[in-house]
Amino acid sequence: MLETIIATTTGESFTLQNALIVIFASILLGLIISFVHMQTNKKSGYNPGFSTTLVMLPVIISIIILLVGNNVARAFSLAGAFSIIRFRSAPGDPKDIAYVFFTLAVGLTCGMGYIGYAVIFTVILSALMFILDITNFASPKGKSMQLKITVPEDLNYEGVFDEVLNKFAISYTIERVRTRDFGALFELYYRVQLKPDVNQKNFLDELRCRNGNLNITLTLSGFDEKVYA
Repeated sequence: MLETIIATTTGESFTLQNALIVIFASILLGLIISFVHMQTNKKSGYNPGFSTTLVMLPVIISIIILLVGNNVARAFSLAGAFSIIRFRSAPGDPKDIAYVFFTLAVGLTCGMGYIGYAVIFTVILSALMFILDITNFASPKGKSMQLKITVPEDLNYEGVFDEVLNKFAISYTIERVRTRDFGALFELYYRVQLKPDVNQKNFLDELRCRNGNLNITLTLSGFDEKVYA
């Protein structure tokens, strides 16, 4: 069961039947991987185009492996063809990279004829991704957010907000301080890890009592890049 169905691409084992088995096995496993990706990213959202790509990648890789086989000349020709292609895509979740390598590994395994191993790898890694998602592995206990506090120039801001931050946040770090309006105002930029189920309005109200009721901005970490402009 775990032996390759294609011993060589130049012998009798390389048949249309075996090639179809490899292709359809790649499609099925790609669909499973894509389904796992969609289920484990329902909360944060997922890109439908990326989910479709996860179905196609194992098939494409397995076909390439079938065509190249043990032929060195074909391998170099294929490398030259791919070298002239430019791939451009927006950076996404680092977890997506794991799914890309997942599909590449499955495609390579299927292309070499090890269908049994490909099924085993897919089942084990899919179960692992589900377990990590269900257990919220490596997820922070609170919300990571960016906080910008505007203070007047005559306020000594060092330590003035520590009591409030210790009350509402698990941890906090001041990342930048800059002046505005020719030094009339200071802007303090914090990265804070808020406690679970914290009341954000109460948090902002207590901060406003200490900064003279000037502007305060609280955003999800990485959501609004203009905060740091």
